[in-house]
Amino acid sequence: MIDISRLSRQFKVRELIEEDIDAILKVYKENDLFFQYCEAKPTKAQVLDDMLLTPPGMDQSSKYYVGFYSENDLIAIMDLIDGYPKPEIAYIGLFMINMAFQGKQIGSAIIHETEEYLNSIGIKKIRLAINDGNPQSTHFWKKNGYVIIREVDKDGWGKLLEAEKSI
Repeated sequence: MIDISRLSRQFKVRELIEEDIDAILKVYKENDLFFQYCEAKPTKAQVLDDMLLTPPGMDQSSKYYVGFYSENDLIAIMDLIDGYPKPEIAYIGLFMINMAFQGKQIGSAIIHETEEYLNSIGIKKIRLAINDGNPQSTHFWKKNGYVIIREVDKDGWGKLLEAEKSI
């Protein structure tokens, strides 16, 4: 089980709930480049789907849809699945930074702190998917040491690049 409060030393981390939808939606809408590479749209319905969606065979107890906060500002959103697709792997289903905080190494710092914590509880790798062709996402994850391990065709999402990093 993941203690979300330990995902970051720099920011307060808490579970995102339905009352947070407007703040989440604001971050989604600011990141329009992300939505250009998939069929999802930044809507309240999409936020609700993201809050509940789990990979095949996983239940809600393994899912952590969290926000990273500085004061009252939502800095980043992360959808983290514990033990997917194997017990020693964590899966990042979504990681999105508030536009006001992009380009300041904050996203990389959050990922680095998350990796350190997950490694301390026995997670050996982190896996995620990148929408093929999205230059911003591809650059961010490669810069942070994630390596493309395969291409996957997903209905509604086009071609995804599955990436992984040993931690």
